Amino acid sequence: MKYISTRGDRTERGFSDILLEGLAPDGGLYLPVAYPRVDGATLLRWRGLSYAELAFEILSLYIDDIPAADLRALVTRTYTKEVFGTEAITPLKPLGEGFYLEALSNGPTLAFKDVAMQLLGQLFEYELGRRGEELNILGATSGDTGSAAEYAMRGKRGVRVFMLSPHGRMSSFQQAQMYSLPDANIHNLAIEGVFDDCQDIVKAVSNDLDFKRRHKIGTVNSINWARLLAQVVYYFAGYFQATRSNDEVVSFCVPSGNFGNVCAGHVARMMGLPIRRLVVATNENDVLDEFFRTGTYRVRKAAETFETSSPSMDISKASNFERFVFDLLGRDAGRTAQLFCEAVERTGAFSLTPAEFAKVADYGFASGRSTHADRLATIRDVYARFGVMIDTHTADGVKVAREHLEQGIPMIVLETALPAKFAETIREALGREPERPAALQGLENLPRRFKVMGADADAVKRYIAENVR
Repeated sequence: MKYISTRGDRTERGFSDILLEGLAPDGGLYLPVAYPRVDGATLLRWRGLSYAELAFEILSLYIDDIPAADLRALVTRTYTKEVFGTEAITPLKPLGEGFYLEALSNGPTLAFKDVAMQLLGQLFEYELGRRGEELNILGATSGDTGSAAEYAMRGKRGVRVFMLSPHGRMSSFQQAQMYSLPDANIHNLAIEGVFDDCQDIVKAVSNDLDFKRRHKIGTVNSINWARLLAQVVYYFAGYFQATRSNDEVVSFCVPSGNFGNVCAGHVARMMGLPIRRLVVATNENDVLDEFFRTGTYRVRKAAETFETSSPSMDISKASNFERFVFDLLGRDAGRTAQLFCEAVERTGAFSLTPAEFAKVADYGFASGRSTHADRLATIRDVYARFGVMIDTHTADGVKVAREHLEQGIPMIVLETALPAKFAETIREALGREPERPAALQGLENLPRRFKVMGADADAVKRYIAENVR
C-alpha cells in the first residue's frame, strides 16, 4: 500500500515513511492511493475476533512495510485489558432500544484519543529503533490529544514531545493531566490564543521543510494518517457488537471539531462497512454543521471561536476535513489545493458548486449542533433514565444523534471522554461530583511544568531547537 498527498504531490510513499513525516511536503494530507474493499466473506470472518486480532487484520491492509509478526506483536501489546480495563477494549453501552454509546474512554487519560495514541507510541518506538533515529513530535491540543500523546510517548526511546495548548482554555483536569508529567522528554507550551492558533503553528513549522528535516519533526495530531487508521478499527468493532449479520446497517454519531474521528468513519464506510449515516455533532463552534447544511466551509477568527463547556471541540478550522473533500471531489488534487491552499488561506472560506455539494449525500453524512443548555439537559436526561453519567462532548453527540434516528437502524454514539475530565459542568448539571479512577485522585494538586508563549511559530521553533541539542 502506498500513500499520496491531497494537494498533488504524486510521489508514492510507504506507511513507515508517512508515519514519521505527518504532513506531505506540499502541505497536503496523506491518504492511501485507494481504499481496500472488504467483502461480505471477510466481514463474516472478522466477526468474533478479539479487538487486537481485528486491529491486526485492518492495519495489515494498509501496512505492508512492517513484517506481519512484528505488527501483530505491536497491536497485541497495545490492546490489552490491563491498559483499557476491559477485554472488549471498546464495548457498547445500551441507552435504550437500538441506541448505544461505544465506550472509547477506558484508556490511561480517559479519552478516546488513547485508543489510537497508545498504538502510535508503539509504532514510533519500533520504527525509530529499526532506523536508529530520533523523532521530535510537535502537536496541538484542545484538551485530549495532548495528554493521550504524552502518556503514550512518555519514556519512549528516541522520542520527544512538544505539545501546544491554548493557555487557560482547557479544563483544570486536562491541564493537570498534561502539565504534571515530570518526564524529561515531555515539553508543554501554553500558547496565548485559541486552539486554531496552536494548530496553525504546527502546520507552519511542518511546512518549513528545512527545519522539519533538520530537527526531525513529526506529528501525532490526526493529520498523521497512522492515528486516523487506528481509529478505523473501532467502527468495525462497534458494528459487530450492534448487529447479528452483515445484512444490517448502522449509523454513527461523532462529536467532532477537527474532523479526525469522523473521518475514520468515512474511511471505514469507503472500505465497505455497512454504515447508513455518519452524523457530525458540533458544539457552538459549528463550522462543520454549517458546511453539511450549506456547502460553505467558513473558518472563524479567534474572536469568533467560542469558549464552551465541551472545550475539546472549540475548533473553527477542521484540519482533517481536507481528506474528505479530496474524496468528495473525485480525488482532484488541483481543486482540493485551490479550496484549502488558496481560498481558505486567502479569504478564510470556500463554497462548493451546487454539483459538488450534491455529492455529499452519497457519502452518508448528516450533522447537527448542540449548546450548553442542550448538553446540560442531555446529561441530566441520560443519568435520570439510564443511570449513566456522560461527559459534555458525548452529550453533544447524544443530543444530535437523537435528531437523526431511523426506525430499525441502530445508532452508535462515539463516547469522547469520561465525565471526570469536565467536573465543573457535571456539577452544574447533576449537582454532584463525577467519579474518577483512584490513580487520578489529587491530580490537580501535583506540581506542573509548562511554558507560556505567544502565538509565534518562530518562537516555538527556537524553543524546539534549544531543547533537542
